[in-house]
Amino acid sequence: MMDIPSSPPLVASSPRQQLWKAISAISEVIRGKEDITELVVTACVARGHILIEDIPGVGKSTLAKCIARAIGGIFRRVQFTSDLLPADVIGTNMWKSSTERFEFKRGPLFANIVLADEVNRAPPRTQSALLEAMSEAQVSVDGQTMPVPTPFTVIATQNPLEHHGTYPLPESQKDRFLIRTQLGYADAATESALIAGSSAPDADTIQQALSLDSLVGAQENASRVFVHDDVADFAQRLVGATRDHPSVAIGVSTRGALAWMSLARAHAYLHGHDHVTVQSLQDLAIPALAHRLAMSEPGAHSDIHLAGELIRDLLSTVAVPT
Repeated sequence: MMDIPSSPPLVASSPRQQLWKAISAISEVIRGKEDITELVVTACVARGHILIEDIPGVGKSTLAKCIARAIGGIFRRVQFTSDLLPADVIGTNMWKSSTERFEFKRGPLFANIVLADEVNRAPPRTQSALLEAMSEAQVSVDGQTMPVPTPFTVIATQNPLEHHGTYPLPESQKDRFLIRTQLGYADAATESALIAGSSAPDADTIQQALSLDSLVGAQENASRVFVHDDVADFAQRLVGATRDHPSVAIGVSTRGALAWMSLARAHAYLHGHDHVTVQSLQDLAIPALAHRLAMSEPGAHSDIHLAGELIRDLLSTVAVPT
């Protein structure tokens, strides 16, 4: 666990320009993954949480730390294990003899960027503690609620290939993640350059590109981006199609539809558009919606690739506004 030190004052520029500076700075460390970096930053602008499903060693933790440094926020990393307790994540009331009273010792959830590493290794009770923070931006201890910092983003990771000793995320928790994505292996040229280098990419080299206040301002501006009724109707038809499809046991919820539109608003804001386009919704549909589907085929309940293909098929059949 660590606090990210503050950087020198930023050069005056708009929050949008500062966000692109952050994306550029992060891409110097997470090389060859500019599209994923932009997607994750967009999710932060949309006030969303991020699930990264990938094998070890592709830069998931480094990406989370880079984002925290770029926004000048507090970063906490929690290694989720089978013996992790809710108090280890939230914090606990501790007796302080000097004041003869209990004082709350804050856990790692009280940060701007929280990396929940291998989130599916923690038991359901601990996952539930994380769920409240993700859903309500608060935690509960001994009957009292306390808000988490603003802005607040959880970046959770899990290995999709290793299931021994894990607790699959319940549908209610997966639905709280705005996007699900993968980093994947670096391309051959990028990996060769990394291997030839004298050191591995270091998140500590990232300079702060924007302030927390600027990020909050960007979040507020993004939430006000205009959505035409025809575009909203297109979004509703697509999520409705997931609910009626014979291969789907549980389709996209209304919360999921709202999250998808929130992501599209943030994307429009980041690219300087004053309205959400159907193209943006189409481009963002798989990372925003696929993880919310429960497939009906035996043994394929949480098959993210099957869900992604179904979303792709629906995008080709649902009529777009003219």
